[in-house]
Amino acid sequence: MSMHQLVSATVERTIPASPETLYGIVTDVSRIGEMSPECLSAEWIGKSNGPEIGARFKGTNELGNSKWSTKPVVTAAVPGQVFEFKVPMGFGPTWRYEFHAVEGGTRVVESVRQDKPSPWFIRRAQKKAGVTDRAANITCGMETTLANLERLATA
Repeated sequence: MSMHQLVSATVERTIPASPETLYGIVTDVSRIGEMSPECLSAEWIGKSNGPEIGARFKGTNELGNSKWSTKPVVTAAVPGQVFEFKVPMGFGPTWRYEFHAVEGGTRVVESVRQDKPSPWFIRRAQKKAGVTDRAANITCGMETTLANLERLATA
C-alpha cells in the first residue's frame, strides 16, 4: 500500500436492541466518547442541537500523542435507519451508520469512506502513533465502537 492510501472500511454487529434505540444513542453526539476509542468527545455547535441534515458538531479526537478537532456536517439523518456525516477539509472522510431490523435486534453497519488522501502532517501523526495501516486501525476502532454501543444499549 502506498503512503497515500485511501480509506474504506465497514464493520457490522447485530445488537439485541431496536433500531430506534440504537439510532438515539449514536446520534446523541455527546455520548461518542463512551463508544469510540479515538473520538473523545463531541457537541452540537451553532444552531444545531440534534441530528438533521446540515447540522454540525465539533468532535475532539486523539491518536497516540496527537489531538485534533473537526467540525463534521450531518449529510443523512433518518430516525431508526441511517445517520451519516462528513468531515470537512476537502479530504475528510464520510462516516455512516445504518440500522437494519433483524430477528433478535438490529444489524448495525458502520462504515467510513475517504476518497482523497490525508495531508502529510496527518499521515505523519498517524505514523508517530504507530499506525501504519489506517484502514486496519479504523476497522479495529469501529469494532470497539459497536461493541461499546451494544454495552450501552443493553445496560
